[in-house]
Amino acid sequence: MGREARSAKKNRTTAARGKSNLAELPFAPEEVPRRLLTWYGVHGRDLPWRKTRDPYRIWLSEVMLQQTTVAAVIPYYERFLQRFPRLPDLAAASLDDVIQLWAGLGYYSRARNLHQAARQIVSAFAGRFPNQFDDLMTLPGIGRSTAGAILSLAFDQPVPILDGNVRRVLVRLFAWEENPRSSRAEKQLWSWAERLTPVERPHDYAQAIMDLGATLCTPGTPNCSLCPLDSLCVARQRGLSELLPQKPQKKVVPVRHQAALLISFEKTLRVVQRPPEGLLGGLWEFPVVSVPEDSSAGQAVCSWLDSAGLQQKVEFIGEIRHIYSHFRLTLEVYVVTVTDQDAATHLSGRWCPVDDLPALPLHGAHLKALQLYRQRSSVDD
Repeated sequence: MGREARSAKKNRTTAARGKSNLAELPFAPEEVPRRLLTWYGVHGRDLPWRKTRDPYRIWLSEVMLQQTTVAAVIPYYERFLQRFPRLPDLAAASLDDVIQLWAGLGYYSRARNLHQAARQIVSAFAGRFPNQFDDLMTLPGIGRSTAGAILSLAFDQPVPILDGNVRRVLVRLFAWEENPRSSRAEKQLWSWAERLTPVERPHDYAQAIMDLGATLCTPGTPNCSLCPLDSLCVARQRGLSELLPQKPQKKVVPVRHQAALLISFEKTLRVVQRPPEGLLGGLWEFPVVSVPEDSSAGQAVCSWLDSAGLQQKVEFIGEIRHIYSHFRLTLEVYVVTVTDQDAATHLSGRWCPVDDLPALPLHGAHLKALQLYRQRSSVDD
């Protein structure tokens, strides 16, 4: 068989496979965007980032919404744009300024990637936001779904998305009963997402399917009776709506035990900035002592103070429990009062006036430690 004949056979086989995939869909694919767009025209949410086609602002919202609720994002989004209304403003800012605005939103690698990507757009794309998929995928923090969201929402290109809400809609719509995060599921869900994304009005379709997952096709108990895809949904037909997506086995969440040292001199406290990369990168905290399993926090603190050459008054003021994404933290808080500022200047970090600390991007557990300290100080006053 010649090369041309083999090529023709391959093309026929590919075409036949495509027709087979079409036949495997339990409904006409155009029904999904038709119904969703009709529903969205009446029930679409009024959100700040819906009022713009500026790719910078859409990108910012997409990054902030990763692993975070809409209600939590809105005030951060608005404050961020007041400070950095345009992409060049973000690119010209210091990372510390960006982290400070992000403090409290969590998953701080998002802020670092956002800042780095803004600078890359300025240097590599002359400040013009890329409108091609391959270009977007070169930017830090932008994956396939975020790239698709930017292209569909900002540039009205028919590119699929697969965020958490869309994933859940598709799992139920097609009754995917396997692990929804497996590589096999990833391939199939992206295939379905691509098949359903319309050429006409891809911007509105992307908003509509995300809204459906956020408002009706929610985790736990979906509101199937109001869903525009109700009669198409295979999970609904099989009585599986509340059982899908398949829930992963719960992982044992490790617990870390630490002591925070609020080293105090007059009306200042010693603070240390975390490394820019890694967990809580770039945020500030008080000096921390890890507490071994076979020791108490008091013993660990005394040992640390001895090694640091600080023989000072130490006072325990409370315990904090704080939950991070991958572990739980038990933090015992101690005030170490020094009478000579020079006694602690050899330690890393710097002195910060107590009244200035609320403006410093302290991470969650150490913000609570500061609150304990201020409550204790108000009582002493």
